[in-house]
Amino acid sequence: MIRDVFSLSEGHQTEPRPKLSKLGFDTRHAQEIIYQFLLELVRKQPPAKVLLEFKQLFIDYDSSSGNVEVIKAISNLIFSNNENDFLHTLKRSCYILINNWDTSRNYSSIKALVDLFSDLKINKRTLSPALSRLRAWLANFIQSQDYYELKLFLAKYGYSDKAHWSSRYTSYLLVPQYTNLNNPVEQREAARALSKKLKDQFKFDLAMYTARSQSPIHHKDKTHKNPTGLGDDVLRFIKMIVVKRGTFSYVNLANIFLEQTRNIKYQDFKYSLQKYLVFSVGNKDFVEVLNRQLSEKSEVLYESYHEQRVNEALILRTSNKIIDYLTTEDQQEPSALFILLLSQGNHLTLVIVLLKIILICPNSRTHLETCIAKLIKYYADYSEDECQWVVNFFEVFNITFAIHADNVQYNLIKMSTTSPDDQSEAALETYRVFSQLRECVSVDTEEEGLPQVDEGRGQEAEGRR
Repeated sequence: MIRDVFSLSEGHQTEPRPKLSKLGFDTRHAQEIIYQFLLELVRKQPPAKVLLEFKQLFIDYDSSSGNVEVIKAISNLIFSNNENDFLHTLKRSCYILINNWDTSRNYSSIKALVDLFSDLKINKRTLSPALSRLRAWLANFIQSQDYYELKLFLAKYGYSDKAHWSSRYTSYLLVPQYTNLNNPVEQREAARALSKKLKDQFKFDLAMYTARSQSPIHHKDKTHKNPTGLGDDVLRFIKMIVVKRGTFSYVNLANIFLEQTRNIKYQDFKYSLQKYLVFSVGNKDFVEVLNRQLSEKSEVLYESYHEQRVNEALILRTSNKIIDYLTTEDQQEPSALFILLLSQGNHLTLVIVLLKIILICPNSRTHLETCIAKLIKYYADYSEDECQWVVNFFEVFNITFAIHADNVQYNLIKMSTTSPDDQSEAALETYRVFSQLRECVSVDTEEEGLPQVDEGRGQEAEGRR
């Protein structure tokens, strides 16, 4: 249900002041009329009828016997000459329909709704000032971030542009939509649900591909395709991630760090955090660059709290800042440190540092994914060949965080005797990697269960956070 925009919080005794346009129109009341009309329509009428009514209202600006009150509400929005109010209404109306059709799995209607805007005849001449203004606003809408975000929802239904490399990371591109409190509640809820579904689907596909690709029986089975952009190298890469076990696993290191820094002064915490992030990193150049760059920024970070005991709020704020330094400080362009580290080929090492941050502060996960989304959007104007170096980073990030998800477990079984610390190509070939779903993952498929690992033979799995 649409939330009542006039609802009062407890304790209030008076009605909120209506939002009036310059001409005296109550825009909120007009918007509510439109939302309620569409809700009733989408619940009771077939999609074809809903699409026709939507097109008549928002594109053709044409009245009918069934929409007299609604067309008057839209007229009020147009005459108010407030483009932002109108576009917000249009956007929320779209997500009302999308959410309802998604529930009923009517995906083709969602595509048809998005396609309505791609077929606009905006340049068609009209003598109506109201229709002329409406078309100008629609022209701005289809060039806006709002329409770009709307088209992201097609990824779930198989209609997105698969030719573009950024479509592989739609689950991250959706994150800024549900974290933006200015977006309609319907859009935020839809974006959050779709992002989770796409992540679950990727985890499922990766686990199934891993399980089947190493089986002699299923070796020629093409049913489960590689969901990554790394090609045949993905299995070796997964082994490199999973082989990090035992006392110095990333999860255990995070737990040790949190225990050792409990209630220490904030200034000491920052110093310990930097040591924790580079612990066990074998690349000396990476360690030197990261230590130098982070030391300069960390030294002045929240200086007024230096003598205070560290708490969860400080850990969260500090983690978010370190993530900014490592990805995008201005939330638009890649940070200098990000470019410097990747230019030296440190894709996996940087991802592991980001993983370490999330393991000590899970609440920073959404902020990290928002930063990743900003980076993907920044590089989306380049072809995959032009920015292959950063695409490799996104692939490594996507796979690493899928492997360390709570509901999928990866195990290695050693097929011959090798040194535990040997991660050479030959040594990794002596391992078999097995994947297993710990709990139900919500995906739109009916697949048989993944092979289960014999706990007596496999190595101990990393503890859950």
